[in-house]
Amino acid sequence: MSETTAKTLQYRVDGPEDAPTLILGPALGTTWHMWDRQLPDLTRQWRVLRYDLPGHGGAPADPATSVADLADRLLATLDLLGIDRFGYAGCSLGAAVGVRIALARPDRVAALALVSAAARHGTADAWRQRGVIVRANGLGQFSHTVPERWFTDGYRAAQGAIVEWAVQMVRTTDAECYIAACEALAAHDVRDELGRITVPTLVVAGADDPATPPADARVLVAGIPDARLAVVPAASHLTPVEQPAAVGELLVRHFGATWTESVVASTTAVLQAPPAPPAAEQPTAVPAGRVDPYEEGSLIRREVLGDAHVDRAAAGADAFTGDFEEFITRYAWGEVWARPGLDRRTRSIITLTALTARGHLDELASHTRAALRNGLTPAEIKETLLHTGVYCGLPAANAAFAVAQRVIQEETSVGGPAGDRPR
Repeated sequence: MSETTAKTLQYRVDGPEDAPTLILGPALGTTWHMWDRQLPDLTRQWRVLRYDLPGHGGAPADPATSVADLADRLLATLDLLGIDRFGYAGCSLGAAVGVRIALARPDRVAALALVSAAARHGTADAWRQRGVIVRANGLGQFSHTVPERWFTDGYRAAQGAIVEWAVQMVRTTDAECYIAACEALAAHDVRDELGRITVPTLVVAGADDPATPPADARVLVAGIPDARLAVVPAASHLTPVEQPAAVGELLVRHFGATWTESVVASTTAVLQAPPAPPAAEQPTAVPAGRVDPYEEGSLIRREVLGDAHVDRAAAGADAFTGDFEEFITRYAWGEVWARPGLDRRTRSIITLTALTARGHLDELASHTRAALRNGLTPAEIKETLLHTGVYCGLPAANAAFAVAQRVIQEETSVGGPAGDRPR
């Protein structure tokens, strides 16, 4: 086992020291133990390195801000160990990390296996809503909803001890690290980059997986040039745990068949690659003027308010309201919300105060939801409205409390639907 820093990951190594290295990446809410039952088969041929996500399995609670951040931390860990080239298999979020490494450093990845994976995991709204629920309630209550997504009905009925083990894994995860991982998955979308993955890839899908169904796996196979698909019957999202023998056999066959071939192919490609043009022939950057803030405004608006609202607003815009929608996106979101002087939490506090003072209760409801998405807890929203009541009047605060209470109850109930969204 390892000692970790803020720039590395907690890891464990099993298998022969002189064997090639195979990395196993975990799913969100799990630890490296999710791969325990594949070890006997894999360590016959490979030195297996398993890692924990931040705040999982007792790892230091240093939240990772993106999938790329996790990939960088893993590469830094491997650099410390002197591991240059490796095979990689990951499940769900662990698979997303593998994709990011294969895109950024294809020279280091010999072969790739993506289990319960997707080019885009659901919707950004759903992941951010999960973060709101966990921030409000913690992982204790939420952990009991996990088995329905991770395991089939038959497995849950027959394997109560393993199901309880899964619940405990989630319950003991650091909540802030879990929320950060939700944000990372919300932003993960490599649909337009799949064609750049050049390593031999196996995509494994559980036939009964509701989170990353076989349809998601087919998108990966269609986009990655050298990829093949394996669908595992009677398996849900945590396929390596539910069907350990089937997944282990698939990994042994895939890495055993492709590893040598990929090394030879990459070496040949390097030998045959044309020389780089002289430095004088390299294209130079063209100085650009001030960037139109509309695109960044649209992105921030979606991150704060949700895709559903922005899509509805765009669909409802006509010749009369279209200019106003564009004005909001470009100047409110692209100019003011994009400024670096205040973080989004602070901007949400200011917005709640202003809307309460002016009595804009419809917008207050919407921006209460946005405040939760921006990381404010219900307790912090309460304090904001109490403070506002002192300086803006009790009647205004009274009305605001009624609106905020309703919204918070809707948004923080486990499995509760998100409501309407603000401008």
